[in-house]
Amino acid sequence: MKKTITLLLLCAFSFTMQAQTPQSDSVFGYRSSIPGNFSYFNVDNLDNIYLVTAGNQLKKLNANGDSVAVYNDVKRYGNPSSIDVTNPMKVLLYYKNFSTVVVLDRQLNSRNSINFRKQNIFTVKAIATSYDNNIWLFDEQELKLRKIDDEGKALMETNDWRQLFDSIPLPTQIIDRGNFVYLYDPEKGFYIFDYYGAFKNKLAFLNWNNVEVSGQTMYGFSGDNLYSYQLNSLTLKEYRLPGFFKGYVAIKAINGKVYVLREDRLDIYLVR
Repeated sequence: MKKTITLLLLCAFSFTMQAQTPQSDSVFGYRSSIPGNFSYFNVDNLDNIYLVTAGNQLKKLNANGDSVAVYNDVKRYGNPSSIDVTNPMKVLLYYKNFSTVVVLDRQLNSRNSINFRKQNIFTVKAIATSYDNNIWLFDEQELKLRKIDDEGKALMETNDWRQLFDSIPLPTQIIDRGNFVYLYDPEKGFYIFDYYGAFKNKLAFLNWNNVEVSGQTMYGFSGDNLYSYQLNSLTLKEYRLPGFFKGYVAIKAINGKVYVLREDRLDIYLVR
């Protein structure tokens, strides 16, 4: 009887260890893990990783996983709605309920904060750092893409989108990459503008989440699939997410990698 119980315990332990061990397949090759209990993460175009810890610290790790900076005042205005790392030199913590963005430098030192309401901007869901180190935002009340400086001063704005589109998109993400600004509405797709605010193109990739533009590649997830779209060759690829990805807290694709956040770690995979 004791032998049977011991054998069952060993089998259960072996199964648990196997289930917890990161795996690979023909598409997703396991690279490394960062242990810890994290509530949020993001990755910039230099492979720096930004993690919000259980102790409400924002930690910045380099591509080797070494800690290079810490910000301790993440909950200054409650939980941030988003953390934009479009530009590694300028990190934006946006608190939607307070219409306030906190601007950090590359060492995660606080530079300043901007209250949009003081600039007569009252409804903002999506923001991003611009190519010239200013801030893009979409004003949902005026239905305009705007660019402001660190003092909140208006630098540029598009025409009212009601003059541009029959059906008005409400973007949830803004990404500044490669001379273009990408605004994504899951119900309508990508709307692409140049740096002067001129509308250039629309890509009707619907119901994606965690979208990203990395170099010439767009990434997005939908259901159990990862999609990548090559902007130069106009090639769309679909990858079925493996079973061992299931149960993740959050997921993101960028720079040819997939980052999978779990309850006790962040796993990093190469896309082959």
